Amino acid sequence: MRIGAHVDSADPLSEAAARAAEAVQFFLSDPQGWKAPQPREDVDRLRAADVDLYVHAPYVINVATLNNRIRIPSRKLLLGHATAAAGVGAKGLIVHGGHVNAGDDLAVGFDNWRKTFAYAAENGGFALPVLIENTAGGDNACARRLDALARLWDAVGEYEVGFCLDTCHAHAGGEELLDLVDRVKATTGRIDLVHANNSKDAFDSGRDRHDNLGGGRIDPELVVAVIRAADAPVIVETPGGVDGQGADIAFLRDRLGAGSPAA
Repeated sequence: MRIGAHVDSADPLSEAAARAAEAVQFFLSDPQGWKAPQPREDVDRLRAADVDLYVHAPYVINVATLNNRIRIPSRKLLLGHATAAAGVGAKGLIVHGGHVNAGDDLAVGFDNWRKTFAYAAENGGFALPVLIENTAGGDNACARRLDALARLWDAVGEYEVGFCLDTCHAHAGGEELLDLVDRVKATTGRIDLVHANNSKDAFDSGRDRHDNLGGGRIDPELVVAVIRAADAPVIVETPGGVDGQGADIAFLRDRLGAGSPAA
């Protein structure tokens, strides 16, 4: 089981080494902006590294929305990030499930997801697996609760779509972690990556505020149980930099019986 962390994008491999991480996740551009990824000088190092790489798409991407001024650029930006992520050797591109605005028909949002994969297919397809991530808040979200996730998978199931399970998002979004993996796999058929995060807020709060595994409102042993059941690579997106994330990685290795990278 490969365990790692979300790190600064300037030098992901140095960040991985500092945390004794076997995997890293990072952005290829401003997560709050619309600029396309730029070529990286360290691309050869990244591709040759014995570290699993994952790229997180910008938060601004929302391919579900009925707003053309956001949906159309979102499709193009997602496709561009997939190409760039594949170029650095990433194993997957994580993107949030998105939402529609209040009063809009959520069914159209699910169909817009289908059209996103159809658009990509018309342009050569995504260059690596796209992993849709469950989200914490919003009554009009496409991937907050499992009933919505089932409708989303009905829309995109004809394509090869991956899933990223975030424990903080599930807790804040109103999904109990107990037996969550079985319920998710019954819906999506797969879990490709786990974001192992505790939550600063209460169950079903709708608030996306991550905490370190030993803090927060979630029993850390429940997070461990999710990871064990999912049997997928793990990324912690927790605060505290090297020290905080390094401690979270060490905690998971201890509980999961996973050796260090040097072991």
